[in-house]
Amino acid sequence: MKDDLGAILRRYGVLRTGHFLLTSGLHSDRYFEKFRILEQPRLCELFARLIADHYRPAGATIVCGPTTGGAIIAYEVARQLDTRCIIAEKSETGRKIGRGFVITPADQILVVDDVLTTGGSIRDTIAALQATGAGIVGIGVFINRSHGVSLPYPLFSAYSEPLSTYEPQQCPLCHAGLPLEIPGRSDKIEQI
Repeated sequence: MKDDLGAILRRYGVLRTGHFLLTSGLHSDRYFEKFRILEQPRLCELFARLIADHYRPAGATIVCGPTTGGAIIAYEVARQLDTRCIIAEKSETGRKIGRGFVITPADQILVVDDVLTTGGSIRDTIAALQATGAGIVGIGVFINRSHGVSLPYPLFSAYSEPLSTYEPQQCPLCHAGLPLEIPGRSDKIEQI
């Protein structure tokens, strides 16, 4: 199945090559453009089904994802599990569960996200959920590009392919003078 998903990711332009600035501040020579999955409802449904099927026995009552991509994934996984969907939005101190979402200590929550690199968005989402007293059954991501990020709950990845990341000061792509692209923007930043 991994080979099939890898072929799908390449066919739809999800996996890109170049010189990218990641949300974490790290640089990479490859980038997973999650919106190529999210713009294709059938593709989004496929990846979400893998997560839903894996966690179905866990009995989640809520699926939660961080804004933006994680919220869309949470909706689709929740639809397939026939349960509620909530979102964790950015706040001054990390993430928060707002908008009147009600979570009780009896709830069992599945946390989902699009691409796992450092785990920052997932950790912030978990922190916001732990404050409610609800249980967390696990974490599901469409793509795990990390090198073994440690998270406090079981992790399932629909697709996993660790990719190299670099601190900006040690980035060989910067040292080679390759233009840096910030995904989500059409321009490139030339290196000094």
